[in-house]
Amino acid sequence: MNGDRRAELEQALAAVHKRIGEACAAAGRARDEVRLLAVTKTFPATDAALLADLGVTELAENRDQEAADKVAEVRELRPGAGIRWHMVGRLQRNKARSVARWADQVQSVDSVRLAEALAKAVRNARERGERQGPLEVLIQVSLDDSPGRGGCSLEEVNRLAEELTPSGDLSLRGLMAVAPLGADPAPAFERLARAAEELRRDHPEATELSAGMSGDLEQAIQHGSTCVRVGTALLGGRGLASP
Repeated sequence: MNGDRRAELEQALAAVHKRIGEACAAAGRARDEVRLLAVTKTFPATDAALLADLGVTELAENRDQEAADKVAEVRELRPGAGIRWHMVGRLQRNKARSVARWADQVQSVDSVRLAEALAKAVRNARERGERQGPLEVLIQVSLDDSPGRGGCSLEEVNRLAEELTPSGDLSLRGLMAVAPLGADPAPAFERLARAAEELRRDHPEATELSAGMSGDLEQAIQHGSTCVRVGTALLGGRGLASP
């Protein structure tokens, strides 16, 4: 069964890499400017381990409760695989302590209060020897003003960035956003690209722009995305979470 699943993932991965390569070529960008982040939410740890076998070592989850157990299981399945784990879903402050133990990067920071909770959790985790170094963070921007999807407004980005920068426990890496539902994503990604450019003027280290998923990665790459978050096109439409 694992052999069949590996073959499925290998085929899907080749197709996703082809799409990314073609999108980069169409945008006049080098292929190595865009990273693939595999979103393994709702899929078992065995799938994450197979992706690591295929060279995919940046994986993402969107719920701490699922992720914490899965990360531990994958570490047992593939010790030394060098996987970097990203939190891409909405994050409640009371989950900060857990996330600080397993995440290399949190892409969904959208408020000062959440940033403060994460900084405190990282500081405590470092003191306890549960992690090494600071936590990379991206500011999540709302492109449709929908409170249920998370993200701060474009007007709030600079203020939040200024709050994040002094922290020695958090490292600002850039912006993340999800395209509006039921609309052409291109105009939203264009606004996001302008915000990213403005952010880099004052924070040159904030080079990452995480935008684009299975259905709209081409438009995101056209507008400067450096990281596409792909789940469905890679793993399929529905998964079964690890027990």
